[in-house]
Amino acid sequence: MSADLSPVIAATTQWLLRSYPGTGGALDAALAEAQASQAVMVAAWLRYPTEADAALVVFVGPGGSDRLDWLTGAEAAAVDEADAGWRTWVDEVVASWAACLLTMPSLAGDAVAALDGSEHARGLVFDFRRLTDPGEQDRRAAPLLRHPDLLAPLAGLHRDSLVKRLHGEPVDEGGPLGDPVAG
Repeated sequence: MSADLSPVIAATTQWLLRSYPGTGGALDAALAEAQASQAVMVAAWLRYPTEADAALVVFVGPGGSDRLDWLTGAEAAAVDEADAGWRTWVDEVVASWAACLLTMPSLAGDAVAALDGSEHARGLVFDFRRLTDPGEQDRRAAPLLRHPDLLAPLAGLHRDSLVKRLHGEPVDEGGPLGDPVAG
């Protein structure tokens, strides 16, 4: 995992898991976390493809979870004070792209392929199989996290920009210094 994007990846993964929790015991929780983490890592590496991009977003911050909390019905008053800190590290575009990857395995395969040779993956070997080819146990462990209808509002926020990124088209999401725009 890119050390520079660790706070964004960890917080966005946590947000996804809390918003779309697993339904089973410890093994299911671990499998759901692995799937969410893989999706968020791929999305973050695509969103911030260079070490300079990663350093910039860590410097200025990704924007937080306010809009996502509203979208999923988690009102600001219901958010625990202890959660306020990590929620500032949630990246809306990364969460949306991760939702796309979790609900569309063929798109996930394209996204993982697009990372080949990227600065983040250079010299490392990753197995994103839980994301790209989830087994029955993976699906049972994270039924809400992989449910296309439940994730549709989140995935729809920035799906177009993910598709553009994967097809090599310029993407304007506002960047870490601007407000993200629906893609």
